[in-house]
Amino acid sequence: MKILLTGATGYIGRRLMPVLIEMGHTLVCLVRDKARLDISAFKPGKVEVVEADLLKTSSLAALPLDIDAAYYLVHSMSTGGDFSKSELESAKNFVSFLDGSSCRQLIYLSGIINESKLSKHLESRKAVEEQLNSSTVPLTVLRAGIIIGSGSSSFEIIRDLVEKLPVMVAPKWLETRCQPIAIRNVMEFLTGVLDKQDTFGKHYDIYGPDLLTYKQMLEQFALVRGLKRKIIIVPVFTPRLSSYWLYFVTSTTYSLARNLVDSMKVDVVPEQNALHDELGISLIPYKKAIGMAFEKIEQNLVLSRWDDAGDNRIFAKGLSAHIEVPKFGVFQDKQAIEASDVELALDRIFAIGGKNGWYYADWLWGFRGFLDRLFGGVGLRRGRKNAAQLSAGEALDFWRVILSSRQQRRLLLYAEMKLPGEAWLEFCIDEENVVHQTATFRPLGISGRLYWIAMLPFHYFIFKGMLSKIVAKKEK
Repeated sequence: MKILLTGATGYIGRRLMPVLIEMGHTLVCLVRDKARLDISAFKPGKVEVVEADLLKTSSLAALPLDIDAAYYLVHSMSTGGDFSKSELESAKNFVSFLDGSSCRQLIYLSGIINESKLSKHLESRKAVEEQLNSSTVPLTVLRAGIIIGSGSSSFEIIRDLVEKLPVMVAPKWLETRCQPIAIRNVMEFLTGVLDKQDTFGKHYDIYGPDLLTYKQMLEQFALVRGLKRKIIIVPVFTPRLSSYWLYFVTSTTYSLARNLVDSMKVDVVPEQNALHDELGISLIPYKKAIGMAFEKIEQNLVLSRWDDAGDNRIFAKGLSAHIEVPKFGVFQDKQAIEASDVELALDRIFAIGGKNGWYYADWLWGFRGFLDRLFGGVGLRRGRKNAAQLSAGEALDFWRVILSSRQQRRLLLYAEMKLPGEAWLEFCIDEENVVHQTATFRPLGISGRLYWIAMLPFHYFIFKGMLSKIVAKKEK
């Protein structure tokens, strides 16, 4: 089958791609920025990438009409602003395109919406579902609650809370109930309903076998990890305080934390159905799903993360808009040292950040990340997806990877921290094996210039020390 996949750069989309290809299907991936989707691992002809924006109807003309099925995996909860309005507009435009195609089935991954009072996030999912259902193409809806898998926002938040807080003073919404589902089961449901005519025009809640409160999820996570944790629930947490609690303790953004808190106040209990039996799917228990997630993490096999599909100033312009580092009207710190072992230097460059640290004065990097969190930034807690590899579009602590090419011997990062300007950090190795490290800052007004001047003493020690560690000889 020829399948159109939207949301291909997102957490679910990146995982669904290889599964569909392994099943023998051909994919057309709709993305806003081709640079963010690496298809080099797939056989030529199996994946076509089309650059388009669902909010711009004219761009959809680039999509092929001869498709057999489509997956709608577009969500915007982690963005700021009125995400519900943009989500509905995207759905309307997609329906207009779909009705002119040869598509026989549309599959949408939504949220469980069985309560009478829904959060803004779930109201938006419901509105999108109704819009997609207006298409002439039969719609199959799968509604999921908490998804447990390496790199999922829910998993990473639970992990942060359990691993960082021996004692938690937590909001009352930890008593809210849900029925979490393993990411592997989500993939099985998404592929299982494909071209299955019995599911056309229907919706199904998908879930795991365990009905739990969020408190029980934290306690069982701690049990799997061999940690002793005490959770004290208090009623005095307002939604705003709860959002800040999640934001400061976990790696999530404040926008996502706010929307998650809004959703977590509502029970997400699924309507029982027999779809898993019909598709021959064995539901994975919550604790087993946690163990499976850590197996992927320990083996460096995390295929996608929740922050892969951010929607910020970088993605709005596209990664290519930031590849050309400005040369005029900027401040720069340039360092250069010849490497005696180029391969070792490359290994260190492409392993920088996350648990590997920044090689020199990590406590200063940590303090800068702490300040960033205080001012509403992302901080250092996002880490990195893979300990040894980096791809364009990935988050790396408070940077975003713009270009990553070991063949070109170049790594280019763009700052996502709160700054009075824009910042780039570039590593490259020339033909004479000299490692060049360049920090570039384009200031915004007087505040930007004052910021750079204030940081000069720190930059001198941090950047010089970091490059020295990168080119240092391997200890025997």
